[in-house]
Amino acid sequence: MPIKPEVVSSMKTSSAALLLALSLAACGQADPSNAQDGVFAESERVVPSDAMGMKASFAPVVREAAPAVVNIAARGVQRFRDPFWGIPGQRQTGSVGSGVIVRPSGVVVTNNHVIEGMSEIRVTLNDRREFPARVVLADARSDIAVLQLEGVNEALPTLRIDDREEQQIGDLVLAIGNPFGVGQTVTNGIISALNRTETGISDSGSFIQTDAAINPGNSGGALIDMDGDLIGINTAIFSRTGTSSGVGFAVPATTVRQVVDSAVGGATAVVRPWLGVQGETVSADVARSLGLERPQGLVVTNVYDGGPGDRAGIRQGDIITAVDGAEVNDQGGLNFRIGSQEPGSAVQVTLLRDGEPRTVRARVERLPGDPDVDDGTLIDSGGLSGARIKVSNPALADVIGIDPFVRGVVVTGVSRNSYAARGVGLRAGDIILEVNGRPVSSAGQLADLPRRTQLTVQRRGQQGILIVR
Repeated sequence: MPIKPEVVSSMKTSSAALLLALSLAACGQADPSNAQDGVFAESERVVPSDAMGMKASFAPVVREAAPAVVNIAARGVQRFRDPFWGIPGQRQTGSVGSGVIVRPSGVVVTNNHVIEGMSEIRVTLNDRREFPARVVLADARSDIAVLQLEGVNEALPTLRIDDREEQQIGDLVLAIGNPFGVGQTVTNGIISALNRTETGISDSGSFIQTDAAINPGNSGGALIDMDGDLIGINTAIFSRTGTSSGVGFAVPATTVRQVVDSAVGGATAVVRPWLGVQGETVSADVARSLGLERPQGLVVTNVYDGGPGDRAGIRQGDIITAVDGAEVNDQGGLNFRIGSQEPGSAVQVTLLRDGEPRTVRARVERLPGDPDVDDGTLIDSGGLSGARIKVSNPALADVIGIDPFVRGVVVTGVSRNSYAARGVGLRAGDIILEVNGRPVSSAGQLADLPRRTQLTVQRRGQQGILIVR
């Protein structure tokens, strides 16, 4: 029987439905690569042993935490083009979400998708006071945004960000937010899984999964532990209906702190280091062929020349099993463990080579290259006239969300009525890999292209052929 697609919802309420259908290849199958083992705490957990214990209340925790959780209402203007007449227009749009105060001066963390594209943001506190807010830093990669409330004249209540990664599967948690815009709401559940990576939400995120009820409008709200500390920002759900089905995901506090510290420190973007290594999950078949006791780790398939992994001695065919003692089983897990470090930090990479365990020391660094998408070369003649292009590099690839290992030329912009757009069909974000079967490595190779030139183009991870007509 074919597997039915699930739905992942980013949980903000708006004038447009925000449900993204995803086909989950591993749905209904046991796949240990979807989650790495967390760093478990040593403190003892105790199940209630008497009636009085069963009657215990979450009220003391909520009483301390709730004042720091806020409601967010955002408005903006959405531009569109009439599909029939082609006439441009605009309409008002809005969203409702949640947020968490993390600094007494009014620094609020929420989801990027709550405020993305919005021009006016208002934040309502638990005590019903309202403040306008401005965006300090928005990081689409982690779906975390940091706001600054304006007009704050006193210290506001805050939640402490707990990024020690001491959570265990089965721990009690509370979700606090503004579902459906009805007002602040508290739900409870447990941690269902840790370090979820292959969710389709992000290629570099590692999420906390919970069964606490999370619904549209909970986006940006708090996931707290029984100490009342912030351990995650609620971000997405898997659902066939768009409402809670007990499978919710939160961005962990490690990532939240990274974005908040960047914003408070005056950065305009989050700088994530990289190892310069790509790989594939070790499947059961691969584990058997290599004589492993169980499917574990990431088989290295590509090492960036001169990158941190290359300098550390990591080779194709190595199996990376852990970074600084934290288990790694897929590319998302590796990206998260490396990306949460500071550029220049040294990490211990545990790997298997020819069946023998070893550890190498790598110093992670910023992605190399120029990330500026606005300084490309404009082609003004030939079949690609009107296209602005730039040779791909890892830093640029990270900004526009493509594979940093891809070699080719990135289309950073296309004039609407140009020949490149109307005659060839190029779009911003396309990667031109080949011209008439020959690899492209410079802008000069794309100047003055004649008709019937064949372009091999990668678009959203898929390759195709475009013809200059």
